[in-house]
Amino acid sequence: MRGEDGRIDATHALLAAAALHAGFQAVVTAVVYPALVATPARDWAAVHAAHSRRITRVVAVVYGSVVAAWGWALATLPLSPWLGVALAGSVLTGAATAFSAAPTHARLGRLGPRPELLARLVRADAVRLAGAALTLGGAAGALG
Repeated sequence: MRGEDGRIDATHALLAAAALHAGFQAVVTAVVYPALVATPARDWAAVHAAHSRRITRVVAVVYGSVVAAWGWALATLPLSPWLGVALAGSVLTGAATAFSAAPTHARLGRLGPRPELLARLVRADAVRLAGAALTLGGAAGALG
């Protein structure tokens, strides 16, 4: 993860952050949300509240690393086509989180496990996984 001068560079930092995010998102998609969706209605409030408390810390670290890496990359790198692909993936993931997943979690916390809300959450999560994969692919491509 070092440039030609031996120092870590922004492209490698972005790749590391994208890999962390893609791995996190894959675990959420394959493990966390299926378990949440399978939660019996009688246990929903406690399970969802615990999920929200626990995942918030992890999301802060993962998304924080992506934002920091993008700050460094955008400040120091020319926007190549591969970085454009990676940026599109990050924008897609951020938008799906801000405009769908987060508000849906809030509604699930207030209203309980409504099937239409759970379906919306799973759809938003699929978009986030695609965006994270796109970001990872673009960041890998940017290394040339």
